[in-house]
Amino acid sequence: MGRAFEYRKASKMARWDKMAKTFSRIGKDIALAVKAGGPDPDSNPALRRCVQNAKGANMPKDNVERAIKKASGADAENYEEITYEGYGQGGVAFFIECTTNNPTRTVANVRAIFNKFDGNLGKNGELSFIFDRKGIFTIERSQIKMEWDDFEMEMIDGGAEEIDQDEEIVMITTAFEDFGTMSHKLEEMKLEVQNAELQRIPNMHKGVTLEQGLVNLKMLDRFEADDDVQNVYHNMEMTDELLNS
Repeated sequence: MGRAFEYRKASKMARWDKMAKTFSRIGKDIALAVKAGGPDPDSNPALRRCVQNAKGANMPKDNVERAIKKASGADAENYEEITYEGYGQGGVAFFIECTTNNPTRTVANVRAIFNKFDGNLGKNGELSFIFDRKGIFTIERSQIKMEWDDFEMEMIDGGAEEIDQDEEIVMITTAFEDFGTMSHKLEEMKLEVQNAELQRIPNMHKGVTLEQGLVNLKMLDRFEADDDVQNVYHNMEMTDELLNS
């Protein structure tokens, strides 16, 4: 269990703590899933995953049903997914995923945040070599009733590249192309997933001074507070000072 696991867990918990933002984020995911595959979770794996994530984030069932109904109606919002890439203090790479019904507003907001913290909005594609797209699955450790070695073999069979755990959770990482296989494996094993999503994991990290790091964290907070932003990834090396700031 290394620093990467601790940081990913801390980031997930911090995001889930912002309940209103989390519910809005899941609502947009539901809208996209319904648009792509219909309103029935039984026949729409993407929507089924959204419902699981909503449950893991303690989103009320009524809110989920309302979001599905709204996404199925004639007056449903027309959302689209857009990504932006740029640099923060000390050359730290930032990758921002957005879901928006107004791209003009979104790009203006993203550019303004970069400018406010002396960062730079770059061109799409220029940071693709820094981030690998991975599937990340989180389940409660208490669900694992079999021997740990047997569980690991089952996960490897489902495409697991890494399996991290502490006393509370198990976090499973897969390659992008194995995301669906792992989803099916966990369903087959009747393991309830707290959260399942595709994330962009940095394959190289950038060291910065404490001052630069604190500015980057403020910029990260500002991005995550924006209504159009779904996820923000960066490759800043998280020192103990920054993790505890």
